[in-house]
Amino acid sequence: MTWLMLLGALLCMLRVGLGTPDSEGFPPRTPHNCPHKCICAADLLSCTGLGLQDVPAELPAATADLDLSHNALQRLRPGWLAPLFQLRALHLAHNELEALGRGVFANASGLRLLDLSSNALRALGRHDLDGLGALEKLLLFNNRLVHLDKHAFHGLSALSHLYLGCNELASFSFDHLHGLSATHLLTLDLSSNRLGHISIPELAALPAFLKNGLYLHNNPLPCDCRLYHLLQRWHQRGLSAVRDFAREYICLAFKVPASRVRFFQHSRVFENCSSAPALGLERPEEHLYALVGRSLRLYCNTSVPAMRIAWVSPQQELLRAPGSRDGSIAVLPDGSLAIGNVQEQHAGLFVCLATGPRLHHNQTHEYNVSVHFPRPEPEAFNTGFTTLLGCAVGLVLVLLYLFAPPCCRCRRACRCRRWPRTPSPLHELSAQSSVLSTTPPDAPSRKASVHKHVVFLEPGRRGLNGRVQLAVAEEFDLCNPGGLQLKAGSESASSIGSKGPMTT
Repeated sequence: MTWLMLLGALLCMLRVGLGTPDSEGFPPRTPHNCPHKCICAADLLSCTGLGLQDVPAELPAATADLDLSHNALQRLRPGWLAPLFQLRALHLAHNELEALGRGVFANASGLRLLDLSSNALRALGRHDLDGLGALEKLLLFNNRLVHLDKHAFHGLSALSHLYLGCNELASFSFDHLHGLSATHLLTLDLSSNRLGHISIPELAALPAFLKNGLYLHNNPLPCDCRLYHLLQRWHQRGLSAVRDFAREYICLAFKVPASRVRFFQHSRVFENCSSAPALGLERPEEHLYALVGRSLRLYCNTSVPAMRIAWVSPQQELLRAPGSRDGSIAVLPDGSLAIGNVQEQHAGLFVCLATGPRLHHNQTHEYNVSVHFPRPEPEAFNTGFTTLLGCAVGLVLVLLYLFAPPCCRCRRACRCRRWPRTPSPLHELSAQSSVLSTTPPDAPSRKASVHKHVVFLEPGRRGLNGRVQLAVAEEFDLCNPGGLQLKAGSESASSIGSKGPMTT
């Protein structure tokens, strides 16, 4: 028993003296092949800010994101990326690279992002970027680039964002974009360079989606009338590259730095510019109106048949056959674009890109689509019911006209009044009225002929001077005042009165 106790105490002493793997005496485990002082985490490798003058010799093969920025790298060996077959992003910013060389990126076919900003690069050769067929974003700003080879970006068929700002470029070819394909390119940053000569027709021929991402501010642009009207139109259309940096677009009036003029703030300089030469620079976009729930078809009209046709949606999605990712837009075999059920998301600018041996690579056709909700249709009008109602009303009116007494109609329409009885003239003429009247005054037939009245014209009295005096033998009916025939002159009046009464 004593022997067992002594053995246990000895084991405890040995454990305290040697320590455990979890104690501070053991160094932390490092991942396999992780360079010294670098940080490895899963597929990330960061060697930033270590003052490295050369790339570490051994790099983990599982690296997908490699960060070598903020070091002192001066050159890159050809084939140095061969072990990194999973590499997707490479960060080389803030180093001292002066040139790249052929074959530097020969084994980086899967690379998506390459950051070479803030180095000392002065030129890009034709083969410096070979092997980067899948590259989507290239950062070259804040270097000392003076020259770009005519085909410097020839193999970058998938490039969508190119940043060349803050360099010393004095020219740039917008005709062929130094080998770039305008099909995918959405952002081209040329700001803060020394661009003093720009081909305005080439600039105007760029696709609309690339104009929206073309940054030319802080360059000594020429004070050209056509360029002014072109940029003014882009500003009015709301292109973000011009709208967001409108204050920084400048030109040199006399080709000296002291004559800098802001395009959108000193419009007096361009007051004498005529807009006529700038009208034919850009092909006007077609405006289409579509209703929600209806179908829409867009055709890519080109001057000659195209070999390949692609579309760019308002959401900057490249559309090829069979269509969009969500299935709402289809690209048909003839190159036309079809939308079966138009929705609000389909509003905006659609751009057709046509390529072929006889076409320029950036020949485009633009459609500006406006989407509206349809107006509610009015209820169907029942013409049968209205026709029947009209016939019934017409029949009632005809019956009233045929069978209603005429007096009733007159009294209802005219609200007849009776001429007030004046005792003195009527009493004086009562005897003469009784003699000349064919019907006795109290005869029953008098009431049956209510529309006939006897009128006397008495000219020979004193004070009339040949004028006509109207004497009414009975109540005068105002419903028919047009039946009276008055004649001036004493002779004519007396002759009429001698012959007899005039009835109306």
